[in-house]
Amino acid sequence: MARRPPVERETVLVGGHESRYGRALGGLPGATVTAVGRDLHALTRRPAVVVPMTLGRDPGLADQIAQILRWNGRGREPGELLLAPPLGTIAHLVGWLRAAAGRATGQAPAPAPPAGPRAVLVTAPAASAEADAELFRVAHLVRRHSGLRWVEVAFTDGDPDIAEGVARCRLLGARHVTAVPASFAEPSLPEGVSWAGPLLSTASLEELVGRRVATARERWDRDADDGLAAAHHHHDHSH
Repeated sequence: MARRPPVERETVLVGGHESRYGRALGGLPGATVTAVGRDLHALTRRPAVVVPMTLGRDPGLADQIAQILRWNGRGREPGELLLAPPLGTIAHLVGWLRAAAGRATGQAPAPAPPAGPRAVLVTAPAASAEADAELFRVAHLVRRHSGLRWVEVAFTDGDPDIAEGVARCRLLGARHVTAVPASFAEPSLPEGVSWAGPLLSTASLEELVGRRVATARERWDRDADDGLAAAHHHHDHSH
């Protein structure tokens, strides 16, 4: 029996609240960016490998994608639609923020920051109460494991907002405030606040996406695992 030729799958990147539903992701070579909804439904009528573009604060994104892929996969050849592992987890996010904060405050190789007491303000679009509370825990871990004196949190269109976050840093005694994103979005910043974004360079983002896509393909070729069951299992255990 002749062996079937390999399936040619498009790469689809799906953004949630961390990327303003894909709008803050920009373009990556060889990939299409979208959000959960009709556009994703239309894009996955063709063979595709889909990457949930979360940095760790949107654990339900993979299950939302999986629901659409299950629906679109009915009556089609198995393996046409693959769900890749999420781009990042909370553990990844802590590490990325630590590295970015270190660069911004002179603890890692980078141009020397201004002298004087410094604070890092972790910024992100507001999400659910649980996701926003989780970001405070992430900031605590960043501060604890980096030796930084002040790591505060503020949300775009949330509580506290960016201006309130900056004001808190200055009340604590910080002379310089650097905003570090826990998302793909760049907020509007008050005058005198430094920006340490993006969290991931374009090259790093391309590399990570490539790894997730490769993992999805290898998982299918080795185990006939399309990733959909794993997404549902993870979602159940996150509640």
